[in-house]
Amino acid sequence: MKKRIFTYLIIPVFLLMFSCSESKEGFEPPKPPGEGIDKARVWVTSGARNRLLSPGLDIAIFDGVETSFPAISINFDDRLQEMEGFGAALTGSSAWLINRQLGATQRTQLLSDLFHPDNGIGISYLRLPMGASDFSLGNYTYNDLPVGSTDPDQLLFSVDPDRADIIPILKEILAINPDIKIMGSPWSAPAWMKSNAALGGGSLKPEWYGAYALYFVKFIRAYQNEGIRIDAITVQNEPLHTTSGYPSMRMEAAEQNVFVRDHLGPLFEAEGIDAKIIIYDHNWDQPDYPIHILNDPVTRNYVAGSAFHAYGGDVSAMSQVHAAHPDKGLYFTEISGGGWATDFSDNLNWKMSNIFIGTANNWSKNALLWNLALDSDGGPKNGGCQDCRGVVTILSNGGIEKNVEYYALGHMSKFVKPGARRVKSTAFASAERLESVAFLNPDGSKVLVVLNTGYASKTFSVKFNGHRLDYTLSERSVATIVW
Repeated sequence: MKKRIFTYLIIPVFLLMFSCSESKEGFEPPKPPGEGIDKARVWVTSGARNRLLSPGLDIAIFDGVETSFPAISINFDDRLQEMEGFGAALTGSSAWLINRQLGATQRTQLLSDLFHPDNGIGISYLRLPMGASDFSLGNYTYNDLPVGSTDPDQLLFSVDPDRADIIPILKEILAINPDIKIMGSPWSAPAWMKSNAALGGGSLKPEWYGAYALYFVKFIRAYQNEGIRIDAITVQNEPLHTTSGYPSMRMEAAEQNVFVRDHLGPLFEAEGIDAKIIIYDHNWDQPDYPIHILNDPVTRNYVAGSAFHAYGGDVSAMSQVHAAHPDKGLYFTEISGGGWATDFSDNLNWKMSNIFIGTANNWSKNALLWNLALDSDGGPKNGGCQDCRGVVTILSNGGIEKNVEYYALGHMSKFVKPGARRVKSTAFASAERLESVAFLNPDGSKVLVVLNTGYASKTFSVKFNGHRLDYTLSERSVATIVW
């Protein structure tokens, strides 16, 4: 997470109090004669905050596709990328707050609200810093040694620093959702492996590439011994950003290529490690970085895909990488809300347009926000961002505020299940100010997410399989429709 956040991004602010009451006015378009052949269900979050992931009236589905409303067509037989999940990062700060600042009842309720597929928003994917990040209780890796010492065989490797809060909270989460996917991402190698002998800044010395590859294997196996499966790792968080203010490490594309090709990939293969290797893990503004690595005919065989953040560039960069290497996955792994943007409606619209609808339409297999939970001061902090905001805010009295991130995330995570496929759909004309993405779940249920970025309610039609549904969505609002 960079200390400097680009101010042109509009990122959400947290909610104060809210009501889930439904306003029926303006949400149901005129219906054709008859009751329809089926019904769809709908949930809405409005920019006005009078509806927050609130269920609406059922929508009638009719035979025929004739309509006078703006319309899209969905082809549920034309299936695109498989979705792996939606979620956020369980940072050290988030785990500490959930584990230490909440009583058992509050903690159980919060984790249910976040991870239960029926009683909550069903988060299905977590990113886990491998060691300290800019949101930890302090600096550490899994093999910290006195100055001048080395440990090439990783004999002193230990995940003991994670046993206080991270591992216990992960086990509680797994009790709620045993199938949740977990991605590990390091902010820095141990200082003794680095050019500057420090956690902040510097680069990985080539003589320690093999030892660092073993570090990843040890991490995956240590968590496996705790009953926690690591589904994927990224090679380095934000490899083009370094600072002395918190753990970070420079790794140019050519360096990452050699590390994966000659060390990490072969070692994973030799040791039978099935965790995915995901490269880059930085902003949209440098798509040449992952393309350079994937162009290597040897390296690409070890790589499952590329990961992106949204602190620079445009979401279309993900499609650029897809066009160059369509057989490799794409992942969206970080964006934060914070005190630099305070308008709920604008933040909801930006997040849905760019991060959830936008990344899916640009081939991403997931979408992850940054901190799962922070306190009312945006901490605990370990350098870096001073006014970031979590998906939820944990107050000093044990109260919990569900921020706009919670509702934006919930419009995807609660309804689009792991294993769902994005399906081909047309787009609304730009003048309509409507954006959408459609999915087919493994159980055959259909999901459509529609965002109205305009300042007036809009009635639209959805055509599929010779049928049609019509709906009116209020201004600056998002709806998830399921049938």
